[in-house]
Amino acid sequence: MLQLSDGIKKALVIAPTEILPSKLRVSLRKKHLGQLELARAQRANLLIIGHPKSGNTWLKVMMSRLYQVRYGLPSSKLINTDELARKHPGIPRLAATNGCYSYEQVVGNLLTPQAHDNILKHKPVLFLARQPIDIAVSWYHQFTKRQSRAKQELINHSIDHPIDRHSIGLWDFVRHSDIGLPFLINYLNTWYDNVQALDRAAIIRYEDLRAEPAETLTKVFQLMGETFTEQEIDEAVAFGSFDNLRKLETSGHFRQGGMRLQNANDPTTFKTRRGKVGGYKDDFSEAQVAELEQLVRDHLNPALGYRL
Repeated sequence: MLQLSDGIKKALVIAPTEILPSKLRVSLRKKHLGQLELARAQRANLLIIGHPKSGNTWLKVMMSRLYQVRYGLPSSKLINTDELARKHPGIPRLAATNGCYSYEQVVGNLLTPQAHDNILKHKPVLFLARQPIDIAVSWYHQFTKRQSRAKQELINHSIDHPIDRHSIGLWDFVRHSDIGLPFLINYLNTWYDNVQALDRAAIIRYEDLRAEPAETLTKVFQLMGETFTEQEIDEAVAFGSFDNLRKLETSGHFRQGGMRLQNANDPTTFKTRRGKVGGYKDDFSEAQVAELEQLVRDHLNPALGYRL
């Protein structure tokens, strides 16, 4: 029996609806993409929850590398859906989602403490956290330079004040937009609380993945019940280093998913754009940095470890 990939299934939702009026197009896409998102999460062996630019793709690259080596797969083949698991049952099915925007909210809604009992609550769930100001800056570049038109339209229809990516500046996006820093602080607080109520869940921080990649990656596989040797982990970490991924992305090595090259002439469009912890301090004035950091101090749950 022919099984379509998740990418093709998404295309079969997006392409036919392109000619429809905006409101109807968004409604149908949200409904049917939500169904696909939920089905993918239900099939998954591990749910990865993280806001865009929290290290989701980087983590999947390192995880994919371990299975690439184990099963002799091309290094360009990332575990984005479950096609690889159909050919190699030992490869896990991963489902990565932000759990909040548009159709992806269907998964997030089932992982709240208030949600009725369901299969997702009993799966291994990994939440990726990152310093929210760093997320906000990288999210600006993602939203304005890399985001597909279809995904951007869906996000804009889910917020009160739609964003024009062609005109909005970094400060206005980070400080004043509906998906800027105040929203991100609330997002992190909400998911910290959600994780505490789940059966098998863990939080890892982007900064820990940077500082101690091997140890942090090992914790991820412990959550999954999977084992790799120290040498295998070290090789995956080396493959996933910023310099190596920048080289591979620049050369167009990756043909799928979030690592695909967008514009070789504009480094701000790269997925491996900077990879710097605390890099936001290079983007704002001292007064702006102080204002953003005060928001974090006043509103972010200190248990996340980002109170400056």
